[in-house]
Amino acid sequence: MTVRIAVGGQNQLIYLPTTLARELGFYREEGLEVELQDHAGGAKALQAMIGGSADVVSGFYDHTIQMAAEGRPLVAFVTMLRFPGLVLATSPQSPVTRIEDLKGRVVGVTSPGSSSHMLLTFLLHRHDVPVESVSVTGIGGAGTAIAAIERGKVDAGMLTDPAFTIVQRRAPGVRILADLRHAEGVKDAFGTGTYPASVLYASAEWVHTRRETAARLARAIKRTLVWLQAHTPQEIADRTPADFRGDDPGLYADAVKNTMAMFSPDGVMEADGAEAVRTLLAQSMDKVRGATIDLSKTYTNELVNGR
Repeated sequence: MTVRIAVGGQNQLIYLPTTLARELGFYREEGLEVELQDHAGGAKALQAMIGGSADVVSGFYDHTIQMAAEGRPLVAFVTMLRFPGLVLATSPQSPVTRIEDLKGRVVGVTSPGSSSHMLLTFLLHRHDVPVESVSVTGIGGAGTAIAAIERGKVDAGMLTDPAFTIVQRRAPGVRILADLRHAEGVKDAFGTGTYPASVLYASAEWVHTRRETAARLARAIKRTLVWLQAHTPQEIADRTPADFRGDDPGLYADAVKNTMAMFSPDGVMEADGAEAVRTLLAQSMDKVRGATIDLSKTYTNELVNGR
């Protein structure tokens, strides 16, 4: 059975379990043929699924809540990240030293409408920076994001690893405005102890009618998450596709080390985490704030728990 998974930026560590499950042979052992499609951000991956060119999205959980607010039921069925894994960092040429300084500046996100864009919007709200006062542009999530930051095309950008670790190594003058790779940074930025991010999700109809397929995907990802916890950053890097690691495998291993805290140990969505995402979205998105959403229908732990 072939499953098409649209990934919101395949060479970003925030989506690593999706690719690593293939590299480790876990999809095949679950009886699945998986086609991974690379997209420039989660919004593009979501569009691919809605358009019918993908069955499942490897993207951020918040999209299920946003779509629920529009009456379009999506279900997350395995959780890969318990923290967003993004860093809001400045260009080395930028005079910006804090989020409040972003007023009148240009800030990069992976793509307009993506989860990185939504998280930036919330951070601006929280620091009393009018959203309309900031120019937001898409910079992708890998080489293009690095170039935008290093060349000063943006004053700041929402970066994932390994891009952030590469930029920080090359330009030590880069300033971190928010670090969402670990519990402390998430608590500081959002006031919450958890913020589930990357998941596998699909339409509620697909999960219902392809339940066994979804369960096999969930098992493959859970096995990958358990494998991640049992191996060193260097061992993880060694099993990652060579084109993901780039010219400096040691630097990639450092990026893995810097982000290990974000990976879920068991693939389970915590109820308080789901509520934290809904609360944050409601503070920055009118459509979520005004909608009645049954959060229990936006995710399920039954498949990852083998029920």
